[in-house]
Order: sequence, then structure tokens, then C-alpha cells
Amino acid sequence: MRAKQKKWITPVVICAGVITAVLLSSAVASAQSDIDLADVYFQKGECEKVITLYQKVLRKDFNKIYLRRYSSCVVKLKSAEDAEKFFKRQQKSDETFGYFYTIYWGRVLEQTGQPDLAAQKYKEAVAQIPAKDLNAYKEVSDEFKELGNTEEAINVLLKARQVSGSEGLFKKELAALYGETGQTEQMIEELLNLGVAIQNKEVVQNYLQDYLREEKEQAKLEKVLYEKIQRQPNESFYAEMLIWFFTQKKLFAKAFIQERALDRRFKYNGTRVFDLGNLALQSKDYASAVQAFDYVSKEYPQGQLYAYARRMKISASEEQVKNTFPVDEASVRGLIEDYKKLLVELGQNNRTLEAMRSLAALHAFYLDEKEAAITILQDAIKIGRAESDFIDRCKLDLGDVYLLKNELWESTLLYSQVDKSQKETPLGYEAKLRNARQYYFMGDFELSKALLDILKMATSREIANDAGALSLLIQDNTGLDSNEDAMKRYAAIELLLFQNQTQQALGELDKMQKEFKAHPLEDEILWLKARTFAKMGENTKAVENLNEIVEKHGADILADNALFMLAEIYQNRLKDKDKAMELYQKILEKYPASIYGADARKRYRQLRGDAI
Repeated sequence: MRAKQKKWITPVVICAGVITAVLLSSAVASAQSDIDLADVYFQKGECEKVITLYQKVLRKDFNKIYLRRYSSCVVKLKSAEDAEKFFKRQQKSDETFGYFYTIYWGRVLEQTGQPDLAAQKYKEAVAQIPAKDLNAYKEVSDEFKELGNTEEAINVLLKARQVSGSEGLFKKELAALYGETGQTEQMIEELLNLGVAIQNKEVVQNYLQDYLREEKEQAKLEKVLYEKIQRQPNESFYAEMLIWFFTQKKLFAKAFIQERALDRRFKYNGTRVFDLGNLALQSKDYASAVQAFDYVSKEYPQGQLYAYARRMKISASEEQVKNTFPVDEASVRGLIEDYKKLLVELGQNNRTLEAMRSLAALHAFYLDEKEAAITILQDAIKIGRAESDFIDRCKLDLGDVYLLKNELWESTLLYSQVDKSQKETPLGYEAKLRNARQYYFMGDFELSKALLDILKMATSREIANDAGALSLLIQDNTGLDSNEDAMKRYAAIELLLFQNQTQQALGELDKMQKEFKAHPLEDEILWLKARTFAKMGENTKAVENLNEIVEKHGADILADNALFMLAEIYQNRLKDKDKAMELYQKILEKYPASIYGADARKRYRQLRGDAI
């Protein structure tokens, strides 16, 4: 009897399980079928068939995509009243996502011209979010942002702060939303608070670079940072951010004021001010570099950076003098006195070897005191005899001095010695380039070009570019007449300019300009005159020659060079920002493949005040 019962019960249990599985499978298939059908109808734009199907699907399981689609169809069919019942029921029945139905109830009201009722629903939706569920607040904010309602997205995150009692929540998210709605100061406030909280400048800087595109917005950052520094002087983060802002804008004098204040407050021993000086020097703001190095040397006379700061201050002053045209002889003599004082104070030793090289160059190239330069360099070689690279750099300098003296073979002998001892090194390539230039000056174009063609493959981009330019000049202007007279005269003029015989060189250029009209060297003659006048501080004459290149030789190789130099003169010397921008833009439009393209674009944007 028990056996029979056992046999009887087993089939019943199995049948019940099969029936349950079949029913469940059927339900799943039906649900899937509803979704598939709804998707097909929605893609076809048949909203009247979609509404019922999406309602059916949403009653079983919440899905934001289907809710969005359902709502858009309700608006399209103008069936808001019917949908209201569905939203109301779902809002109450769905304990987890009820507030989403309230949001879309508001969305439908908004899109059917009832903004006041919509705003009320949005407010209800936010009130329905569980107070401790911060993820829900974030999700709702994201949804409002998705719908293009950034103001509500902001309000949701602010409400999250309020109910949680934490003012530090959602800084990045709020900053992004404030940025999108043009609330710049609020965005800056959030990012700075974030930076202080995590003590990470780079994160904040990246966001600021993304959001602060306009000059007026950048001015707001400066204003907010100053206010923060005044209210919280012991929080270094704000001063560091202001320094970053100034250095990005290349306002090194302002950055120095902040770095000096930080140095005095937090006892950095001048290290940060010294680094700022180097940055200013690299950016050719020589006055600010001098200011920074002077501060370090005066404030820390016993510090580790003292000797370097003293040396760098003179070096920055030297660059300032050399790049003020025309170069003032009295300023050069002042520099020489500064170097001599340095050598007396620190002695002639390994720490001051580079100062001796600089001193020799000033004597040779700016005061025509070549014998004094040779003596200094020979002394430097004796002191630095243990450093082979330094000795070779001095030999290159000596070669240049002998070239000034017109002792060409003595010069090439020194260049060749360095070329031999520094094979396949940047210093060796530099020696080979100077030898090639020497042969060019002497009119031996074949030998010069052979060396230059080797250097065009050099690892140093600067050397390769210089070699390529001189090689192309020789190639384009030799073999055109039997005695290469024009090219030899032109090379001889370049030697005169190297030797600082400027007036004689300009006279020769004028003669060549008259004698060789329509010659391929015509644009080169104009280019050399323009550069010479610029070096003399004769900006008007430089501009005249550069304009002639652009107008008469616009299709030739020097046209973009001339345009770029024109733009630089208008930007840095004539202080005509609009004209400089016009010329930089012309380079980008007319010569898109120019090697000056990247610099032209960068300078144009800086002048326009585009970005930090």
C-alpha cells in the first residue's frame, strides 16, 4: 500500500513542478514579448500601441528607459490625463522608485505647458527620496541633468547636503553643474573647497582648465582666490592656486609676490621662489627672473641656493640686456662688473666655470674685447681640466672668438677637435654645424653642404633644423651662375654680421639688392636686412623689409618666417595686440603646414585670452 502511494505521489509532484516551470517560462516569454513589441512600435513611432505595453512592463519592473519612452509618447499623444492615473498609482505602489514616476509626471506636465504644476511635482519627487539614501539623490540629480533641467539637478544635490548635514558632499558634481549653467563663482567655490578637502591641486587645476575658457571667467577665479587668501591666510592651498593661475597666464611678477609671501610664512628657504625664477627665465620674463633670484640671494646668504641664485640673477640680467634692442654698452659693462664681483666672492672654481664662459662672451661679442675673452676662456680650461665636456664647450667658444678675429683656420681647427672628441653627441653635432657654417663663410659650399647633409639626421631637432635651413640655402643658390658670385658675396656678408661689422654688412646688402634683382637670393637679402634691423632696434625698417617679403615673395620659403617675425614684433615691441593676432591668424590660414603653426595658434589664443 505504501509502495503504491509512493508511486502515486511522485508523478503528481513532478507534474506540479513542470506546470510551475511552464507557467514561469510563459510569463517570462510574455514579458519579453511585451518589451520587444513595445520597442518595435516605439521605433516605428506608433505611440498609441506603445503606451499600454510600457505600462504593463513598468508595473512588473522599473526601467528608466521605458519610463522616458512612455512619457514621450504620452506627450506626443496628448494623453496626460490618462497617464496621471498611471503615475499616481506607480508613485504609491513602487516603494523603491516611486519618486521617478513623480519626476516624469512633472516632465509630462512641463512639456504640455504646465510649468507651475511641473515644478510642484519635481518638488514632491525630491521630498520622496529616502533621506539617508545619498545614491538616490545622486541618481535623481543625474536624471534631471539628462532631461536638461540642470537647475533641478543642482537643487537635488543641495538638498542632499541639507538632509545629511554634510556640506562636503558632491563638490565635483555641483561644480560641473554650476559650470554648465554659467554660475562661475559657485563653480570655483566648489572646486576650491574640493581642493582644500583632498589637498590635490592637480585635480582642481584640470577642472578649471576645462571650465574657465573666457577671460572674464578667469578674472573671477583671481578675485575669489584673493578673497580666500585674505580670509584664510594660513591655508596655503589658495595662494598656491593663485601662483599656478599667474604662471599659466605668464604673470610672473604677480606670482612672485605670492611665492614670497608663502616663503616668509612657511619657511621654504627660497626653494619655491628659485623655481619660479627659473620658470620666468624659460618664459623670457627676465625682469621677474632677476627679481626672484635677487630675493633668494639676499634672504638666504648662507643657504644652499645662494651661489646658484647669485649666478642665475646675473644670467637673467644678461638675457635681459641681450634681448633689449639695441643692446646698451653701459648695461653690458655693468654685467661684466657683476660677474667679476661674483668671481671675487665665490672664487674661480668648478662652481663658477659657466660664469667665466658668460663673461668671456660679453667681452668678445658685445665690447669687441677679443683678447680679454681668450684669456678668460684659457683660464677656465685650466680650472675645469677634469671636465672634458666643459673643456670642449670652451673650445667651441674659442673657435667663435677666433672667427671674430677673422682667423678662420684657427677657428676650424678648434671646431674639428671638438667634433673628433665628441663623436655622435649633441656637442659633437654642434661642432660639426659650426664647421659647416665656417666653410660656408669661406665660400666652400660643397664641403659645407656635405657636413650639413649629415647633420640633417642629427638627434637634436634644433641642430637638424639649422643644418637643413643652411643646406637648402646653399642648394637653392649655387650652380645658378658659373662663379657663384652672388652666393659668395651673401655668405661674406653673413660673416661680417657675425663679426659685428653691422654697418658695412648693411651697405653690402644694399648693393646686392640693386645688383641682383629677380635673383633667387632676393628674399634672403630682405630677410637678412630685416633681422639685422630688428637686432639694432630699428623696428620700422625691420617691418618694411618683412612686409616686402610677404607681399613680393608670398609663395617662397621665407614667407611664413617673415609673417611670424612680423607678428612677434607687433606683439612684443610695438605692443599692437590686434595686429599681432591678425598676423598669427594669417599664418594659420595661408600656411597651414608651417613649422610656426603650433606657436602661432598658441600665441593667438593667449592674446585672445582663451584659456588658462
